[in-house]
Amino acid sequence: MFVYRPDKPVRSVSVAGAFNSWNRAASPMRLGPDGKTWSLSVDLAYGKQMYKFVVDGDHWVLDPNAPSQDDGGNRNSVLMVVPADYSVPASARDGIIARSGLWHDQTPSGLNYDRGRLTFTLRARRGDLASVALQLGRRSLPMSLVSSGDLYSFYRAEIPWNRKSRLAYSFRLTDGTRRATYGARGLGSGPFTLDPKSFRPFEVPSWVERSVIYQIFPDRFADGDRSNDPKGVMAWDAKPTFYNRFGGDAAGVLEHLGYLKGLGVSAIYFNPVFKSPSNHRYDAADYRQIDPEFGTNAEFGTLTQRARAMGMRTVMDFAFNHSAVTFPPFLDIREHGPASKYTNWYFITGYPVEVKANPNYVGWWGSPYMPKLNVMNPATNRYLLGTVDFWSRQASGFEGMRLDAANEVDDRFWKQLRPLAKSLDPDMWIVGEYWGDASHWLQGDMWDSTMNYRFRDAVLRFVADGSSTPSQFGSSLMGIYADYAPQVSRNLMNLLGSHDTARFLTLCKGSRDLAELGAALQFTWVGAPSIYYGDELGMEGGPDPDCRRGMRWDRANAKNPVLGFYRRLIAIRNGSRALQSGDPELLLTDDKDHTFAFSRVLGDDEAVVAVNRSSRSQSISIPLSKLRGSSFTRRSGFIDMISGLRIRPGRALHLALSPLRAAILLPATRTYLHLAAALGTAGAASRT
Repeated sequence: MFVYRPDKPVRSVSVAGAFNSWNRAASPMRLGPDGKTWSLSVDLAYGKQMYKFVVDGDHWVLDPNAPSQDDGGNRNSVLMVVPADYSVPASARDGIIARSGLWHDQTPSGLNYDRGRLTFTLRARRGDLASVALQLGRRSLPMSLVSSGDLYSFYRAEIPWNRKSRLAYSFRLTDGTRRATYGARGLGSGPFTLDPKSFRPFEVPSWVERSVIYQIFPDRFADGDRSNDPKGVMAWDAKPTFYNRFGGDAAGVLEHLGYLKGLGVSAIYFNPVFKSPSNHRYDAADYRQIDPEFGTNAEFGTLTQRARAMGMRTVMDFAFNHSAVTFPPFLDIREHGPASKYTNWYFITGYPVEVKANPNYVGWWGSPYMPKLNVMNPATNRYLLGTVDFWSRQASGFEGMRLDAANEVDDRFWKQLRPLAKSLDPDMWIVGEYWGDASHWLQGDMWDSTMNYRFRDAVLRFVADGSSTPSQFGSSLMGIYADYAPQVSRNLMNLLGSHDTARFLTLCKGSRDLAELGAALQFTWVGAPSIYYGDELGMEGGPDPDCRRGMRWDRANAKNPVLGFYRRLIAIRNGSRALQSGDPELLLTDDKDHTFAFSRVLGDDEAVVAVNRSSRSQSISIPLSKLRGSSFTRRSGFIDMISGLRIRPGRALHLALSPLRAAILLPATRTYLHLAAALGTAGAASRT
């Protein structure tokens, strides 16, 4: 039960949180008989729930009777929802097992097949069990504790599997002197069975984890054709507003494809390019026409074909949740009212439909300019799904689709879109926008990936703010990794900034050292790094719309040290299979010295990344027993691809790190020595 008693009379109060996609109109509260107290009962999932009250439609306030917490830069009220059997403290020695905490199923979250291995995951109440084992017939395998959250702990074990043999398995739980079996029907039941004939692994496009993505906000990247500039176009260095236009177009991108290729980019993500009344184009007026201010359908086709020929894939942005008020079906409703054949395309609450504050239709976050589409209305459904088919069959084509406000769209629509997209191109990449844990949509029947804002939040706290410790940072990264199947983690869109956030360098208060430290983590952690246009040039900008300044082409030269550093990072990542596809392992978290290290391992290939977040030089030592790479690495050592230092470990790997610096160590093989030489770092020094 949410309860709010304002200190003065108000017209309306609602509650908004992750549970209703932060929709301020979705959960209106009711005014009580006393005329002062507003309340609402909501069914919520167990766990930590973030929320705020929305007063009079647009004033967001914290709950004065609840604790609050910083959530990625925004302070929100916190409500912890717990099961009834959590009423006594958890103990691994009391013989009491919380049944509500136990969970396993054969979706990718519970049972996952990846690269020849089958991974089993069991969830239990945090701190409730002394040990967990996977029982396969007479064979018992201990399961490792991989992560713990506010309510739950997760245990994992993996085995090789040929995808042919039928398996029966259960989980053996130990709590004090109690031994229990968890099976298909819960505690004390028989085993789960895995039938290889019906099991369908969750497969994502393999090209993504090997890619470096570059995000382009179309109106602000480059103006290559002045003839299609809109009326009142601004000077390129003008201050961005929510409404002005700079004239960026397809011709401008085409002129700079060589720059992107030279940077090492392998995929270009375009914010929307469809005809729209706004400069961001997330409100489409025609989903099947390129905005004339950006170009024509044919010109966009030429652009994407040229990019493909240069080895760069195209990712298009689709906003299926809402349209523009100038979209013909909505215009028809405004003109004909309830007689319009399009009334079921939207969620209309009254007539005549008027575009004004507090509209009589559902809008995105209450916005009157972005009416929400009824995607499961048959005609709307056919049009939107047909749009995907339309662009796939155009000469332009595309290889990936980013889905805007994807958590606000009916799941049934995504379950229709996925098979359609994969039938058009089995390697089509589907990435949904969600700023939290997207596990719900990443079970193999909706999306392939999500924008990894959780990674960004963790890097902001550790690098930009310095508000989290190395151990907290490591826990955050590994927690995010554990939330998804490994193949999903490898294709997450890892970003430091986007069109919706302040620039990373600005959040680092202009510190180039901190910004480069964040970039080093972005290009070495699990997932596909996504560069927001101009970050590689050291562009700054505050929150939207200031983060959407015109691209600083005057900085795109060899004298720009930030650009040089990005080019180095991209070359290192593109040259290392371990950094593209390796499994992560934490090697060191030293909260006293503010140092952090992890490895990425793929077979015999290994990369070691070490970070010094402190303002003083630090020395770190990593025991060789923690390195999982080949014996060659231990004999011949590593080369730091940032500094050029050759490091030959003794009984441990010793590193000296300058303040606010990272080291990226690759094995001193012929291949990586050649890469270092090409980068101009080989032979700079040698350290034993």
